[in-house]
Amino acid sequence: MTVLELTRELVSIPSHDDETAVGDALESWLRRETDADVTRDAAGNVIARKGAGESLALVGHHDVVAPDVTQVDDDGSYVLEQRDGRLYGRGAADMKGALAAAAVAFRDAGEPASNDRSGQLVFASFVGEEVGGVGARRAIDEGFVPDHAVVGEGSTNYSGPDVTDVVVAHKGRRGSTITVTGTAAHASEPEAGENAIYRAADAVDAVRDLETPTLEVAGERLEGSVVVTEIEGGSAMNVVPDGCTITVDERTVPGERAPLERVEAEGVEWTVDQDLPPMRCDDEAFAETVLEAAAATQVDEPELVTKPHATDAGWLSAAGTECVIYGPSEPGEAHTSDESVSIDVLERCYRTYRTLGERWLQSPDESTV
Repeated sequence: MTVLELTRELVSIPSHDDETAVGDALESWLRRETDADVTRDAAGNVIARKGAGESLALVGHHDVVAPDVTQVDDDGSYVLEQRDGRLYGRGAADMKGALAAAAVAFRDAGEPASNDRSGQLVFASFVGEEVGGVGARRAIDEGFVPDHAVVGEGSTNYSGPDVTDVVVAHKGRRGSTITVTGTAAHASEPEAGENAIYRAADAVDAVRDLETPTLEVAGERLEGSVVVTEIEGGSAMNVVPDGCTITVDERTVPGERAPLERVEAEGVEWTVDQDLPPMRCDDEAFAETVLEAAAATQVDEPELVTKPHATDAGWLSAAGTECVIYGPSEPGEAHTSDESVSIDVLERCYRTYRTLGERWLQSPDESTV
């Protein structure tokens, strides 16, 4: 089965509410097409291994966001359309195309060297990436921490058109709720109460004054941010409000956080609702190895770049895995009503993944020098 054929099969299977069916298909394919040790954990993660020693994982996820109505057929399957060198459908870009390329590369990379210098090649597809990395976190909790990983999220068209780059760092996301309490009173006697919206306004000012960290990676500046995104409060036009809530979106960078603890005042409580970690690759030799393999598959020179979005690479990086991101999706493709992926770039990623896998199975030490 080719990369395109497997991509078409995986994309056609709905996996926004329940990843079971596509996980079944992926597990069956690996058992049929490879002699690897294939496992499926209770969460639904599909993991295959061959070889021993230092490990390199090709990582993706098989869940997707909810499709647009135009992306669902009458029988409930996802609509697929192939035209102008691209495959259209929910999950084609994010990220079943990359997943198929990684699976076929895992199959075609061959067997480990018959000596004690061989490495272990791993294929891993997680559930729940779109809802906070549920699958990745479960796998890590159960001991899945490969030495190195190539995560197949989008890295195409970052440095230039028709270039698939190597991402060595990305931002994280911390989402918070500020709950502000006051004392209700009639609006004709405002001094009798404590206006929660006024207190919330002071908290907003404090958020605006926070200093956000920056980091330079691969010659690029990765900038954090903190922004108030929602505010809600009050019950009636003539009542001093006794409650108000504010939501805050923070983009984090490796190593530092905005000092949220400074937003402290009477009646103000800060709750972190989501905390997706950032990622940075500190193994320069590994990053250069992936860059070299990527350069051999394309005309223009790929670069080491950074990415603004959080991915499962953040969870792996926080657990101790040296990660890079390399995949076919382009900025602006994921989660859209006309989501698509370039078929040529799928093949490019397959060749890169396969090259890395073949080298790793022979000798991981030689693959990172």
